Amino acid sequence: MPRPAHTARSERTREALRRAAVVRFLAQGVEETSAEQIAADAGVSLRTFYRHFASKHDLLFSDYAGLEWFRAALAARDPQEPIVESVHSAIMARPYDDWAVAQTAALRAQELEPGRVVRHMRQVEADFARAIEDHLAEGAGTDFTSDERMRMTVTARCVAAAVFGAMEVWMLGDERSLPELSRLTGEALSALRGGITE
Repeated sequence: MPRPAHTARSERTREALRRAAVVRFLAQGVEETSAEQIAADAGVSLRTFYRHFASKHDLLFSDYAGLEWFRAALAARDPQEPIVESVHSAIMARPYDDWAVAQTAALRAQELEPGRVVRHMRQVEADFARAIEDHLAEGAGTDFTSDERMRMTVTARCVAAAVFGAMEVWMLGDERSLPELSRLTGEALSALRGGITE
């Protein structure tokens, strides 16, 4: 299992590998690209590649891996800010290369079996909800009731579902630009903020 990035240098290496993979995948396809080619294009050894990613296929999901960036962006938000605004701002603070993110989404849609993408996205959605719940719990202090804990859990899962619902629509749509993802995410969170209606 690859270790999460903990340093700026490590994150730069991961980003170089992500970008090199996207360029290779676009030029010759995912299956025809080797981990060795990606490592060479990024200017690192194969051993370094495997220190960051378990396989070349992991690079197709690397823009969601770890969520350390999301947790850090959430932690930087004002604790009094409504959670929906905090989450939207944190998402927009993503540290990734916009071109690589959009290209990776297109590659996932065309190169991978849809069930595999959905399974991975469901896992990331659960991790995302956990990050939101942890943020809510930190803001609530250490002494809260089981009802308060339940409300934090439900809130976190609803916000995560809205974000990932928007992402799914974006990945399946014709317009895969990051401004469109931002717009859809904003719309989904606005709908959530407005409440469920018949």
